[in-house]
Amino acid sequence: MTPLPSEEPVARFGAVVGELHRLLRRKVVARANRDALPEAQVELLHLVRAEPGISGKEVARRLGTAPNTVSTLVRDLTDAGLLARDRDPDDRRVARLTLTDAARTRMDDHAARRSALLTEALATLDPPARDAILAAAPHLDALLAALRARP
Repeated sequence: MTPLPSEEPVARFGAVVGELHRLLRRKVVARANRDALPEAQVELLHLVRAEPGISGKEVARRLGTAPNTVSTLVRDLTDAGLLARDRDPDDRRVARLTLTDAARTRMDDHAARRSALLTEALATLDPPARDAILAAAPHLDALLAALRARP
């Protein structure tokens, strides 16, 4: 078994991934010329996109947040026209969440702008660096899955 890397490269990796996420988000939002949604709202939208019809209670559990926080996020996103909240036909106490067309359009636009920005930046790198970064994507997916599986 290969030994784990020392703490320094792991810490640097975590810092780079975090900064890459923040910088991409800021630059994409600036290119779209609109205000950024709070990170918690973005997380909720991504979860609802992955699991349409998810309940608010399940969102709270999956995001590890309080149900009243989710209620506030849902209300704000509903008011913004990005989230639809419908009653479960089998249990009227349960609200089922789905994205609106406006949310899907906004998320698709964000993804396209992010892809364009990354493509431009990758084009400035030498081919071996670019290839190494792109080849890391499946391994980063595996790391993400491992992190999701941890309690």
